Amino acid sequence: MRWLPGLQTARRYEAAWFPNDLMAGLVLTTMLVPVGIAYAVASGVPGIYGLYATIVPLLAYALFGPSRILVLGPDSSLAAVILAVVLPLSAGDPARAVVVASLMAVVSGLVCILIGVLRLGFVTELLSKPIRYGYMNGIALTVLVSQLPKLFGFSIDSAGPLRDLANTWRGIAGGQANWTAFAVGAGTLVLILLLKPYKRIPGLLIAVVAATFVVGAFALDDSAGVKVLGQLPQGLPSFALPWIEPAHLAQVVIGGCAVAMVAFADTSVLSRTYAAKTGTVVDPNQEMIGLGAANLAAGLFQGFPISSSSSRTPVAEAAGARTQLTGVVGAVAVALLLLFAPNLLEHLPSSALAAVVIAAAIGLFEFADLRRIYRIQQWEFWLSVACFVGVAVLGVIHGIGIAIAIAVIEFLWDGWRPHYAVMGRVEGIRGFHDIRRYPQAQLVPGLILFRWDAPLFFANAELFHQRVLEAVAQSPTPARRIVVAAEPVTSIDVTSADMLAELERSLGEAGVEFRFAELKDPVKDKLQRFEVLEQFGPIYPTIGAAVDAYLQEQSLDWQAPEDDSD
Repeated sequence: MRWLPGLQTARRYEAAWFPNDLMAGLVLTTMLVPVGIAYAVASGVPGIYGLYATIVPLLAYALFGPSRILVLGPDSSLAAVILAVVLPLSAGDPARAVVVASLMAVVSGLVCILIGVLRLGFVTELLSKPIRYGYMNGIALTVLVSQLPKLFGFSIDSAGPLRDLANTWRGIAGGQANWTAFAVGAGTLVLILLLKPYKRIPGLLIAVVAATFVVGAFALDDSAGVKVLGQLPQGLPSFALPWIEPAHLAQVVIGGCAVAMVAFADTSVLSRTYAAKTGTVVDPNQEMIGLGAANLAAGLFQGFPISSSSSRTPVAEAAGARTQLTGVVGAVAVALLLLFAPNLLEHLPSSALAAVVIAAAIGLFEFADLRRIYRIQQWEFWLSVACFVGVAVLGVIHGIGIAIAIAVIEFLWDGWRPHYAVMGRVEGIRGFHDIRRYPQAQLVPGLILFRWDAPLFFANAELFHQRVLEAVAQSPTPARRIVVAAEPVTSIDVTSADMLAELERSLGEAGVEFRFAELKDPVKDKLQRFEVLEQFGPIYPTIGAAVDAYLQEQSLDWQAPEDDSD
């Protein structure tokens, strides 16, 4: 039951919830169909597969997903990642594009399930907010640019956002644009954006229906050459195990892992947001399993990678959704559409689908918070810009790789060059404080209180060694003992433990004792396991106890540090 939250919900389901879930599911369906088709086309596969990627994943998440309200399906944030892999590997073959996209979904699903089972759901939090903004802004630009030719009624061979933008401009200047198709698409986009602030009005549905009606009523597909969706195949998706030749498998695996990262980053944030709104608790590891099960189901039933939706979930909530039965109703309604009314959308114009994707891409951009970050922490702002440029110039897959590399470098840099302090006692303030901030602080002759504000590990071990020796050399009186205030040191590795042992020996030869205060038990246990703990003499429970012990042994009192400004 722990692995199947949907069964737990079913056991506690109340009959009074059903009318809300039923109505919310029907309202949700009005968005699932056009959005699913639009994001399928944006991902490089035929539109029908967007509906296939909607039906089975919704059912799988209803069973495995922990959130009672989250809606999963094709998403604009994944379109550029999928397209970056599908386009070069499919070589224009729609059937091969579907196989590649389905295999990406299988890889993404397996990765998500594995991470959830291993309880590694925290991994997506390793990317800082500015870095997430950078790669999402890059993905938003990639998605938007990829849809511009469709908005103008022609097509180009994709070669990356900047070159696509140049090729689009050349196509327009060369007379390739279909201005009727552009008028339909632009009108759809304007209507979607105008109605977007009104949450209770289905603006996207109204815009898509209006565009479809106009094209069908005036036969613009025949008279003006406006490209339309055409007839959809009748029937439901069937089980199919996707596979490609091993030579291209590595690209699909890398793309699937990138999709998993983006999808879970989005899903975890959205899941936590709605859990807070509904007063429920969501396990991030089970969320990963639910997302993985949905992607695995999509890949095995002719779909492509999916994620949570920040546009469809609010629609379900506003319509009164109480449980995942809303998603089940939506899935069943889409299935009934494919069985009994597959021609309902045959006059849906491609430029209107492009407008749907462009509207979603515009919503992915984040500028307001980046302005705040620029104001308060400029170097993190430039990290975000670097991630954005990486995605925009090198492409989505390489750009996300750059984002991960920058995140690792950022993490290591913070630990590599941490804050440290020599501390003294300040009159009128309890505790011990950095003498650089409080030059009037009092010191004990011969005693150095040294604080290191980070875990000790291989990347900063040598710096710690240097800073301790500097503190000893710069002591205003000959140093007899240095006490490391180790409360901020939360971990230690073999490299740093060996460094400490060597430092203790070299200081001892110089007549300086090396001691610890406030050493955490887990760190103490590691030093014991590394067979070096006994070298450091008594470990004091507090800095005050270390100072009192030294004063008692040396029969000394405080004195102010000498002014060495001359």
